[in-house]
Amino acid sequence: MGGGPKPEHLLVILPFDPPTAIFDRIRQGHPHVTITFHQLYFTETPWKGREHIPPELFHDATLLVTLSALPPSPEDCPKLELIHFTSAGTNHVANSPIYTDTTIPLTTSSGIHGPQIAEWVLMTMLASSHHYALLHKWQNNREWGQRSDNIGFMRNLHDKVGQRLGVLGYGSIGRQVSRVAKAMGMDVIAYTASPRNTPESKKDHGFIVAGTGDPHGEFPSAWYSGTNKEDLHHFLAQEIDHLLISVPLTKQTTHLLGKEEFDILSQRNAFITNISRGAIIDQPALIAALHAFEDHRSSSPLYTDAKFTVAPEADMKADSSLPGLRGAALDVTDPEPLPPDDPLWNAPNCIITPHISGLGSAYVDRCFQVFEVNLDRREQGEKLINVIDRAKGY
Repeated sequence: MGGGPKPEHLLVILPFDPPTAIFDRIRQGHPHVTITFHQLYFTETPWKGREHIPPELFHDATLLVTLSALPPSPEDCPKLELIHFTSAGTNHVANSPIYTDTTIPLTTSSGIHGPQIAEWVLMTMLASSHHYALLHKWQNNREWGQRSDNIGFMRNLHDKVGQRLGVLGYGSIGRQVSRVAKAMGMDVIAYTASPRNTPESKKDHGFIVAGTGDPHGEFPSAWYSGTNKEDLHHFLAQEIDHLLISVPLTKQTTHLLGKEEFDILSQRNAFITNISRGAIIDQPALIAALHAFEDHRSSSPLYTDAKFTVAPEADMKADSSLPGLRGAALDVTDPEPLPPDDPLWNAPNCIITPHISGLGSAYVDRCFQVFEVNLDRREQGEKLINVIDRAKGY
């Protein structure tokens, strides 16, 4: 009987120019695949396109690579057998009929973001602890700031050695951040929904960029797990200096962190980093916790010089007499884009960037690397990687 894989039609809908070199690579390795590219420009949010996509575009596709564009209904994609998303999560399409009313396998690009986002996490962490905003202000003012009234607080800074990073969601991003944090001398503890009690359960079974991450789950000094408040609070009470939020957004994780959780983290005046989704945080509660620390800190001569109010850092080791959180770095907010009059903009010691921490020159190629791994596995009858569990939402 005839050999070789059956003909496939790959439809790619993405908001940038066609990646011709990648398409050539796919055609060379998979000559039975025909590729159609449709460029869809987005509005100010990447989850919504500027134009309507004709439903007939999906009709003959057996494979789809997309960020958010999906067929309007299952009837519009009768041949579709695999959808690959160029994002790490799929919460933005969770209400689509394709998500709710079909069993078409959905895969994500989880695993590709670790290197770039880890650099953003460390960049913002160090920008805060080393008072970069103040240093840059000195430079802009052409001021040599090394005077006793300006520089004294700098001598009290602590480096990251011995500080504790709590990773809420030990996926590919959390694993790469942990790798870099360990190299800086930090202690790492991890929290996952399900227990990781065996060496096999601690392994990363998804896509891994070579030389990155924590493939065998070796970096955490302790693992915590659970899906209830009691378990979460036990983890947050482990003297965490920096909390990295890297869990997917689901119904269960919406506003996972609020006043109660921030009160626990206030025991160490923790620094919060969120690279996941804005709605995981109760944003007004975060703003209140940041103001609580700043309001008390600013009244103390230990933390304020005559000319500049300096950003805090538990590098000055946690002062349990002070309430609140010493700072935050947010690449995600609720909503996005963040309105100009949102009070988060004025929250003290808060770094905000417009959901760009994962972007970089390697992004597109790595997205397609994940897809190509699954294309190979599919043709060989093997289990796919990065498959979404619709029941869990990730």
